[in-house]
Amino acid sequence: MIPEIRKILCPTDLSENARYAFEYAASLANRYGAGITILHVLEDLSPNALGIVGDMLGKERWEEIKKRNEEQVIRAIRDRIKGFCEEESDKMPACPFIIDEIIVEIGQPADRIFRQAEKTKCDMIVMGSRGQGMFAEAMLGSTSRKVLRRCKKPVLIVRLPEEDE
Repeated sequence: MIPEIRKILCPTDLSENARYAFEYAASLANRYGAGITILHVLEDLSPNALGIVGDMLGKERWEEIKKRNEEQVIRAIRDRIKGFCEEESDKMPACPFIIDEIIVEIGQPADRIFRQAEKTKCDMIVMGSRGQGMFAEAMLGSTSRKVLRRCKKPVLIVRLPEEDE
């Protein structure tokens, strides 16, 4: 039996590698008539950092600032991703694709990817091999490695071509 691909989860950190991986997701979506869910995860501060900031500002004040800023940042990132999708659509007129949903969350990227894969019942995950984090030069990014090791769904890890690295 040939598996059907109807839903593709495409995590992005908005890096060049993620943009390149999205082209693969769009191509697959076009070929199989699948929809794409784009997920961007803002990494949460470490518990130690949260404690320090909370102590300095006071817990109520910190929560107020955090909530207001989170909403603004999430809205800005969602708008940036919409613009990105429009750009990619214009670059690939022969390869139309459907964006089912754009999701921006706060948390640990790999955990949020797993959660979203189950929630959306995606058939596969397409993501870049490495992002913009502190160790972007590593062979395989830590988030990509975690997803590849632990995910029960098929995962396509896309590397940038060597001339673009």
